[in-house]
Amino acid sequence: MQSPRDPAAPTLVAVRPEREVLTRQRLPYFVGISGETAGSRGLSMHMVVIPPGGVAAPHRHRGYETAIYVLEGRVETRFGPGLEQRIVSAAGEFLFIPPDVPHQAFNLSETEPARAIVARNDPAEQENVVPYDPSEGA
Repeated sequence: MQSPRDPAAPTLVAVRPEREVLTRQRLPYFVGISGETAGSRGLSMHMVVIPPGGVAAPHRHRGYETAIYVLEGRVETRFGPGLEQRIVSAAGEFLFIPPDVPHQAFNLSETEPARAIVARNDPAEQENVVPYDPSEGA
């Protein structure tokens, strides 16, 4: 005999991104898991597509970590004060960005999009994206 389901009990949620949205980083996202789509309380996970030759707006993430897994392409991420440091991530590689580190992503291909899965420990992460001016330094 099965007991009735408690409406307050956690449940699984499947999300199929139906459309892209433009983020504060000025990149197209396919929204996956978030507080809004799945009721998550501690994380978000999306797919980002950087168009050929595309670049994100310089920014930082106030108070939360970011983990990225590159599915396709090669992306250069400039980071730190003045965005003077650089790292290149390719398909099959992970990248970790600590909270509040300024950064900017560049698709290194002029002909192919770069795609990545982005996970963050903030269910409403777009609310905490802060623009960054590299001329300000820190």
